[in-house]
Amino acid sequence: MKVAIFPGGFDPLTRGHLDIIKRGSQLFDELAVVVNSEVDKESIFTVDERVEQIKYLMSPYDNITVITANELNVKLMDRIGAQYLIRGLRNTTDFQRERDVASMNVHLDNRVETVFMLTDPKYQHISSTLIREYAKSGKDVSDYLPAMVAKQLEEKIQEIKQQ
Repeated sequence: MKVAIFPGGFDPLTRGHLDIIKRGSQLFDELAVVVNSEVDKESIFTVDERVEQIKYLMSPYDNITVITANELNVKLMDRIGAQYLIRGLRNTTDFQRERDVASMNVHLDNRVETVFMLTDPKYQHISSTLIREYAKSGKDVSDYLPAMVAKQLEEKIQEIKQQ
């Protein structure tokens, strides 16, 4: 069986992330979407909220699981029996960083194969960080998010403003 992981912060989960997840699920027998559980001061959603969002949106896919991790990807891959690591590339900056990370991963465990997937051109200019920044400033970012996530993000922003 070909098992892959797709790790990330997913805060918030964007349509670009969903595109990579769906396409990745067609390439592998099993795909684990790995929500990074490290605490980030800039996070909007809790780890549990992100996990629930992804589980809900991926429920039609029987070969996708959603897990959390706070360890090196190569250790996680060894622990769950994954051979492939999916990374989405939006631009050359992403490529340069991900190439270096992939090289280090092979150095740590030569069984790890990184699969780079180009982001759909209509989402190449967005990132979760950019979405958070624009949402906090009151801009409409709903075109870049699944409807459920956009609604929850709007609610979170309102909560933050009331504090």
